[in-house]
Amino acid sequence: MLKSVLIAGCGFVGLPLARSFAASGWQTFAVTASESTAANLRRELFRVDAADIADKENLQRLPPQTFDVVVHCASSGRGGASAYEAVYLSGTQNLLEYLHPELLIFTSSTSVYSQADASWVDERSVAEPTKETGKILRKAEDLVLASGGSVARLAGLYGPGRCVPLQKLAKGEAVIEGEGERVMNLVHQVDAVSALQILAETDTRGVFNVVDNEPVSQRDWYVWVCEQSKKPLPPYGPRDLTRKRGWTNKRVSNQKLRSLGWKPCFPTFREGTSGML
Repeated sequence: MLKSVLIAGCGFVGLPLARSFAASGWQTFAVTASESTAANLRRELFRVDAADIADKENLQRLPPQTFDVVVHCASSGRGGASAYEAVYLSGTQNLLEYLHPELLIFTSSTSVYSQADASWVDERSVAEPTKETGKILRKAEDLVLASGGSVARLAGLYGPGRCVPLQKLAKGEAVIEGEGERVMNLVHQVDAVSALQILAETDTRGVFNVVDNEPVSQRDWYVWVCEQSKKPLPPYGPRDLTRKRGWTNKRVSNQKLRSLGWKPCFPTFREGTSGML
């Protein structure tokens, strides 16, 4: 029998993920909060419905369907704690209570690791975020894990049309914080998609870091990119301690995910950004 999957959120990760599942032969469904977005996706090879997962009554308008896998990769839309509470916490509760999936995969963030000493962290490391947004993510993670689901802690996402430090450099807004010592943990869109799909295909439960093979300091990232693009290094400035998910400095390991057979197409930021410059 065909396996079925529902993708909650058709954004930067959700849309290519739904396409990948459909191309792999899964019976694929997707929901997006926007009616207009759903309408624009009607020609995709999977069914798309408009439903706000933060609203239980709205979610119940969907046709009844049992799913082998539900992937929660809806976005908070750059909102603050209230948006996180609605999308990540309430959204997770609603997906579990209404859909009762065999496996729920929740896309969290490596920002839940609050370490600031540039140490290596893995899935066994303490994850006690200091910011309210991070605490909400952890609550949602705990809900998923208690249900027997899987948590994918994604590092900084980049890919076609999206790379925050590259966009800041192009706009002349980039700043190297402090001495540029803060370590950046990154993952390309393509590799985030393949990681989520392998968790579904292997029916794997637990916490997994989704990050490329080489953490890189902020300064080293800018040095390499500026050399490739023939641009001057951006100026140095103070640390941005107002970051929504907190100022952290750690190296995130992907060894557990790689043990499942996952191998990133873009093992470092160099391969991932070279085609974007």
